[in-house]
Amino acid sequence: MAASFLGYCRQIMTDMGTAQRESLVSLTCLEVQELENIFALLLMGSFIGLPAPPTFLSVELLPFMEREMRILHRRAEDAHDMLAEIMGTLGID
Repeated sequence: MAASFLGYCRQIMTDMGTAQRESLVSLTCLEVQELENIFALLLMGSFIGLPAPPTFLSVELLPFMEREMRILHRRAEDAHDMLAEIMGTLGID
């Protein structure tokens, strides 16, 4: 009886750890997406007149930014409230 109770407690703790890791992974993925968006905006800011890195640096990095440009375009199309998305990920209602 005591062994089954200990096994049950271990299973609960394992499941709680798994749920916590999944939550952290989703938050990290969200943060990576936002950092990619910020990187693209910083580099492309010189094209719209915002203070940014020198133009020659942006132009040289442009061929390597195909993925970031696709992300930036997709994010502009699917513009959501980022603060609400972060709060939802954190579980704040």
